[in-house]
Amino acid sequence: MPKLLFIFTRSKVRASSIVQTLLNDIRNGGKEIGGFSQAMRTFTTSSGHVEEPVSGLGQKQIVDALVFGERSRAVSLLYDFSLGNNKLSANDFASILQTCARLPDPLFVMETWKIMEEKEIDISAKCYFLAARALCKGGYLKEALSLMSIMEENPNSYSMLPVYNNFLVACSETHTVDYANECMGLMEHQMVGKNEITYAQFLKLAVLQQNLSAVHEIWKECSKYYSLSVISLRKFIWSFTELRDLQSAYTTLQHMVSLVVRENSYISRTAEGRFCDLRLDIPAPSTGNLSFIDASLNTEGSTNFDLERQSIGSIEISTVKKPLSASVTKLLRWSFNDVMHACAKVQNCDLAEQLMLQMQTLGLQPSGSTYDGFIRAIVTTRGFSDGVEVLKVMQEKNIKPHDSTLAVLAVICSRELQLDRAEAFLDEMAEIRSPRPYNAFLEACDVLDQPERAVQILAKMKKLNLQPNIRTYELLFSLFGNVNSPYEEGNMLSQVDVAKRINAIEMDMMKYGLQHSHLSLKNVLKALGTEGMIKELIQYLHAAENRFSRYDTYMITPVYNTVLHSLVEAKESQMATQIFKSMVSSGVPPDAATYNIMIDCCSIIGCFRSALTLISMMLHNGFNPQAVTLTGLLKISLRSEDFDGSLKLLNQGISEGIQLDVLLYNTILQVASEKGRIDVIELIVEQMHVHGVLPDPSTCSHVFAAYIDHGFYNTAMEALQVLSVRMIAGCDNIADDKQTELENLILGEDLEDESQILEPFKDSKEYLTVALLQLRWCAILGYPVSWSPSESQWARRLSNNLASMSGSL
Repeated sequence: MPKLLFIFTRSKVRASSIVQTLLNDIRNGGKEIGGFSQAMRTFTTSSGHVEEPVSGLGQKQIVDALVFGERSRAVSLLYDFSLGNNKLSANDFASILQTCARLPDPLFVMETWKIMEEKEIDISAKCYFLAARALCKGGYLKEALSLMSIMEENPNSYSMLPVYNNFLVACSETHTVDYANECMGLMEHQMVGKNEITYAQFLKLAVLQQNLSAVHEIWKECSKYYSLSVISLRKFIWSFTELRDLQSAYTTLQHMVSLVVRENSYISRTAEGRFCDLRLDIPAPSTGNLSFIDASLNTEGSTNFDLERQSIGSIEISTVKKPLSASVTKLLRWSFNDVMHACAKVQNCDLAEQLMLQMQTLGLQPSGSTYDGFIRAIVTTRGFSDGVEVLKVMQEKNIKPHDSTLAVLAVICSRELQLDRAEAFLDEMAEIRSPRPYNAFLEACDVLDQPERAVQILAKMKKLNLQPNIRTYELLFSLFGNVNSPYEEGNMLSQVDVAKRINAIEMDMMKYGLQHSHLSLKNVLKALGTEGMIKELIQYLHAAENRFSRYDTYMITPVYNTVLHSLVEAKESQMATQIFKSMVSSGVPPDAATYNIMIDCCSIIGCFRSALTLISMMLHNGFNPQAVTLTGLLKISLRSEDFDGSLKLLNQGISEGIQLDVLLYNTILQVASEKGRIDVIELIVEQMHVHGVLPDPSTCSHVFAAYIDHGFYNTAMEALQVLSVRMIAGCDNIADDKQTELENLILGEDLEDESQILEPFKDSKEYLTVALLQLRWCAILGYPVSWSPSESQWARRLSNNLASMSGSL
């Protein structure tokens, strides 16, 4: 300013025109280097007293070239600038370095720095800071670290902590933890201390490493030197929620609530819009490296989830000194949202409800993000109906749900097989980024065997240009790989159709650059096996062998099992044996399922000796025989009608603690029914009842057919009733209110009654449907329904004869 006044006094005539030019420049946007400098050049040149420094003009030209992207020109100007006769100082390069830090342009910084060193310029602290910042922002962390390591040697460098903070910011943004550790070591060596910005970057790096103990250690050190501000507490809450430490996050949130209620928080915003604390930030002293060990969070207030015992429970709202500022309110709401979303991750709906109540107590209006976390927390444990109720509350408050909220509701509805509701939520979504909710819908279609609904949802995905992932194609192979209805065998036409479908799905996969997963290949193999397409089955097996490593048992062994099972089902025992031998010889280890499949294969060829060899291999490899193993042995034994041997095998399995299932018992019942061995049938039925194994439709069929074949019609009807009631109840008696409801269905004469009986079949509860239809048929034939199977004469006779029949057999 004195220099400017000196110029004005030397030529008062020309000074007024310069001032006028300056004022015009200010009105036009304050182009200091533009209009004012031009006016200065005009004045000083004409007066002959002062000229603008050449270095200032050179800096401006270089800066302009960098800003406009003319980098080659900027390099040329830089070297012309350095070759001039004028003596240069660090200030002559400050604007250039500042521009490089803003852009950023780390390469130009290194060019500039090289020239400054060649000119032996005494580098200032500002230049060090700007150069290091440009290198950090440009991702040249190694070079920035080298520059920072020599700053200590320069007497002009001071206040180095901002430089280190900039470096840590770059490390967290680029996920470069190794350089961050080197920086921390350098900070301790140079003893620059730490401030709240430093600790904030430490938190980001700890979350990046998923190191919860480090976050606790940072809390201990930071709270030792600072009275933590609202901004710092928010960052700790975010860190705890990211690492799923819900208890520490909640406790810190209560500390934050207590702080904003009891004290005034001075929060402002920077020019970039970031929150900042107006308190004086004095760096904490250097205390050595952080020891990243497990540490318990020690904050004010309780660490449990009882809201009434937390700090807010004892605070009267009237004690607030003044209404919360908009900045504090926003920070507080963000922290509540973080903890709310953490509740969703760990499925803690009780705490989510407490948080919502506390927000209401504080006068914080929940946002769409708040409800997003809240709905996620409750639907995972209580079902979609509670989530729908929260949606109604949002509608009353005119809060639009997030797409992520609708997506999770669609997923939950699909899991509960509520396809109409799930599709409605999918239609409400404004922007779909992930195929996950659609995959959940396709999975429900697969469970309910409704491929036509899957076609509709696929058409919507195509319309939205939503790219499928491999899970989508895994489900498509499962949905559309089979043409025939269940229990129908494949034929030439269905096989051609299956081949076309598989080819079409694979072509679509190729369009998106996706390869088969082990599950998608398994589904293809299962479809081919179901259709009896053995040639194609072996071709895909070879493709799987090439696709996956033979030593990756998680991938390849289940694929072999699928092929072996399909071959055994198709009675291709010789080919199955060859595949099994090839599998073992090539180093693919069989698992329990493999051995059980091959034992079932032995039952086809009737080779009991081979089955025993396989059991020996099972035991040698650490697999214990299971019910399915025993079923395979029983099939071999029953081929020779050796019922005595079969019953001994059954009793041995029971004595060894094998958990028997209905399939095993049905294996004996089927052969006994075909051979007319009612004595064996009655023994097996009673053993099922004693061991708590419920009958299924096949059990009823085998028992009923055996009695009918011998002319025991009344006994057949009585047995059918008892077995049907056991299928429904699972025990001897049914509650009275349930009896009345079922009797109305069974005895009803309206056509709608039968349709209601068929409803459970749509929900994959076919056993209940079959049992009700059997009881309805008995009632139509004049046999009254008895809901107490233990009172049946047939059931009592089987119970009394169990011991004697076992001894006779």
